Order: sequence, then structure tokens, then C-alpha cells
Amino acid sequence: MDAGKAIIETVEKLRQRRTAPLILELDLTEGLTEGPPADPLAAVLSMRKPRLADVLSGLKRARQDPRVKALVVKIGGQPLGLAMVQELRQAVIHFRASGKLTVAFSESFGEFGGGTVPYYLATAFERLYLQPSGDVGLTGVALEQRFVKGALEKLGVGFEAGQRHEYKTAPNTFTQDHMTDPHRESMARIVESVTETLVAGIADGRRLDPGKVRELVDRGPFTASEAQEAGLVDGLAYRDEVYDELKQAAGDDAHLLYVSRYARGAAVRKLPHPMADAVALVHATGMIRTGRSGRSPLGGGGAMGSDTISAALRAARRDDHIKAVVFRVDSPGGSYVASDTVWREVTLTRKVKPVIVSMGDLAASGGYFISMAADVIVAQPGTLTGSIGVYGGKPVFAELLEKVGVNSEMVAEGANAGMFSTSRGFSPEQWERINAWLDRIYDDFVGKVAQSRDLSRERAHELARGRVWTGADARSSGLVDELGGLEDALAMARKRAGLAEDAPVRTYPRLNPLERLRGPESSEDRSAALARIRMDAWGPLARLSAELGLPAVGPLILPGWYTIR
Repeated sequence: MDAGKAIIETVEKLRQRRTAPLILELDLTEGLTEGPPADPLAAVLSMRKPRLADVLSGLKRARQDPRVKALVVKIGGQPLGLAMVQELRQAVIHFRASGKLTVAFSESFGEFGGGTVPYYLATAFERLYLQPSGDVGLTGVALEQRFVKGALEKLGVGFEAGQRHEYKTAPNTFTQDHMTDPHRESMARIVESVTETLVAGIADGRRLDPGKVRELVDRGPFTASEAQEAGLVDGLAYRDEVYDELKQAAGDDAHLLYVSRYARGAAVRKLPHPMADAVALVHATGMIRTGRSGRSPLGGGGAMGSDTISAALRAARRDDHIKAVVFRVDSPGGSYVASDTVWREVTLTRKVKPVIVSMGDLAASGGYFISMAADVIVAQPGTLTGSIGVYGGKPVFAELLEKVGVNSEMVAEGANAGMFSTSRGFSPEQWERINAWLDRIYDDFVGKVAQSRDLSRERAHELARGRVWTGADARSSGLVDELGGLEDALAMARKRAGLAEDAPVRTYPRLNPLERLRGPESSEDRSAALARIRMDAWGPLARLSAELGLPAVGPLILPGWYTIR
């Protein structure tokens, strides 16, 4: 009898849970992942992080779900890039427009530090609460670069590098002791453009005059009480107080559910027919290198391999049930050769079905190279893109080696066999080869920009020269077509392909467990796109980066300090 009663009670609880009002919850303290895990290690490291695509699709579906009464988001902890924040902000604004309650809670927007970007996200919510001991680090936008030329000279290390052109500032940290005029001009415009976007968003969200917001930025950071007095937050409360208020608004029987779980549950309940026409979603995340995607088991971010991305694009292109491709790019660039390989696959895919690029936080240098051939490029105002240029060089350790008593000798056949040795500088003849290499890459890059974006070569060069642009400025100049996020790109792809608004999205490469185990039959096999854990680097500059103690990079790369968080 007791066992039967327990079963009945359990069934009743499950029934109530299926019909109870829902409060969707999103915890951003661990950050978000951009796409599906590229390899087994990435899957383990991202277990606690929700996927951006799941969050966006979950919030989109929840707008029409009468069970969903509210959304609560905890903001803080792991910083998010500006473009990703704008994706979330846009989704929250649309969710809020459906008439449902939205609440943001933070323990602190920066603890003895800046918090402008996370606070900007919070202003999209109807109610904004801050823990009484917290702060609002509304301090504005700053980009800072350190120059190590003087330190290298003291150590006896020189750095020989060439670049195309004056705005390609990646090597400046080694070759200059201050910002050049073009360097400062480019960074100043980025800061100005981002500030314009942040001020407009905060002013709209908090119903303040933009001039008042700029005044508050100059006065920040704020203690909790100061922030409430200035109208920057609605109330000071601890988590339990915020959640109690939410449950009162949604009903005592309301059930909390993470947005990502809600999205996955909805996807399972509404599984499309495996032969249904769909949109393919291909993620290209991280630095670009030749070979397969993966990461080192010793840490560091993952990298996209041209073999992996190309195989995914080929598989989507050859699948008759895929009617359009959305290519999600979040990359600072890397190898020129690998970028060109992916560019070719995008070009071939575009010939048979629409290709829409959705840019994340970064789609610059090589990241722009692989994007530019698409039918349409969609970026957020805060995306950093462009950087159409190239650089190359090496450190020279001759003086340092002499100081520490190391003698280096070389035996070689061929006049330039040892030209990339870091124990000696380039000869005049070797510099001719370096400059010819840089000119060839730059000319190819600019020519393909002109061809892909329907620009004259002169106009493409004017927009290039290595300059980094925000998505807002790139939209004005024609390097980007539309401002928006991943959901906008998916909607555009469905429309161009003549699909229904709710047509399914399939992530590529799509591999079943058997394909993962057996390995590829050939380079044309879908499982050729399988990522791996790898310790080796890519490209001719791997040795340079290793000797400098830096991540391996390629000649088309945007420095990491450009990221705005």
C-alpha cells in the first residue's frame, strides 16, 4: 500500500511539473560556449557552460509558450565578449516584448574593477537588482596595449617584422615603444564606436538621456546605494529576495528551469523528420590553422582546422536536404593558407545554395578572409572585424645568446636555408623574399575582398590596410551587410532558401558514434571533419611563437587585447 501511494505521489508530482508555470533561469557566471564541443576535451571543459545557440532558440520558443511566465538571469563572473552580450541583449528584448517578466540579478558588476559591458547587458531587463554589497563598475571603454621593445632591447633581443599596411599593428608590440598615429587612430575609433553603442543601449534600457549616461560613466564606479540613487538599478536585494519576488509574480507553484534545458527538451519533443529540408549551421571558432580542429591537452583555447571546417562545408553542400548554410565565425584569424582553403569551400558552397555568415565577437583578419565570400554577412555592432592586412617576421636572439655565452653555428646548403633562424637577422636578399611574400598575400586578400564584396580594388584597399572596424562601422562601409545575430542569420537563410520560419537547423559536421569510432574512409568522408586533441602547432610561425612563449599564430591575426568585455 505504501509503495502504491509513493508511486501515485511521484506520478502526480511529475504531472504537476509538466503543467506548472515556468520561470526560465540563466546563470552566466561560467560564461557561454559559442558552438558545440570540437573534441572530447572541449566537451569536458564546457560541461557546465550553456551553449549560445540553445539559449537563443530557447528564448525564442519561450516567447510563444504560455507556461513560461518569467526569465531571471544572474550576471557576473566569467566575462562575455561584447558581440555575444549584444546577441543575448537582443534575445532578452524580444522575450520582454512578448509581455513576460524579465529580471537581472548581479552580486556585483565588477568588484574593484570595470563592469560596463555586463551592466550594459543587464539594462535590457525590466527589473535590475544588485546585491547590497555590490558595485556598478560603469567606467567606460578602454583598450590598452603594452610595448615590449625596450624590454627586449635590454635583454638583447631584436625583432624584425614587415606588415601591410600601416594599420596592421599586431607586430607593433615588439617593434615600437609607443602607438603610431594610425594605431592610435584605429583604436580611438573602436573605443568611440563601442561607447556610442553602449551609451545608447543603457540610455534606452534605463530610460535615461544619453547625455546623462555619459555623465554617469565619467562619475563611475558606483557603490550599490549610489547606483540605486542614480537610477542605474531598481533595487538592492540578495538572491533569495529576488527569487521570492519572482515566485510571487509567477505563482507559488512555478517551477525553475534553465533555459538551455528548456531548449533541449523542446528540441527532443519536436524532433524533425531526418529527411526534412533544413539549414546547416557550421561553427568556425578560434585561431585558424591547417589540418584538423582541436586543442592542446595542456590548456589554451581551441583552434579551427581548415580540414575540419572544409569537410563540414562540403558535407552540408552535398546534402540534398540542406537548402542553406549559416557559417558562424568567431575568430581572430591565423594562417593565410588555411584561411584561403576555407574561403574556397565557402565560394563553392555559395554556387549551389545560400551562405549566410554570422559573426561573433571577432571575425577579423583571417576571420574576415573566410567570411567575405558569403552571400550575406551579419555582424553585431560590437563585433570586431576587418583587419585586412598581413604581417610576418621573427625575433633575433644573437645579442642575447652572446650575453649568456651561447655560440650558434650553422651548416646549410642554399643561400636562404637558414633565413628563419632566430640566431641571426634577415639579409637584404632575404628581406626581398619576405616583402614579396607580404605583398603577394596582401594583394590576394584585397583582390578577393573587392571581388566578394563588389568593391573596386581602390575602395577595398582604402578599407583594408590592416585596419580593425567595429561591426557598426563595417556595416556603413560595406564590409558587412546587416547588423544582427545568429537568429537573424538563420531567419535570413530560411527565407532565401524558401523554407518555413520554423525549418530545422542541423549542426555540421553531423557524425554518429560509429563514424567517430571507425575513422574516415577518405578525405571526402564526413568523419574527416572529426576534431582531435593535439599538441602540435601550425604554419611557418610556430617556432617563432614557441621561442617567444606566445600562442602559435599565423600572418593573418588580430591581437588578443582587442577583445572588449
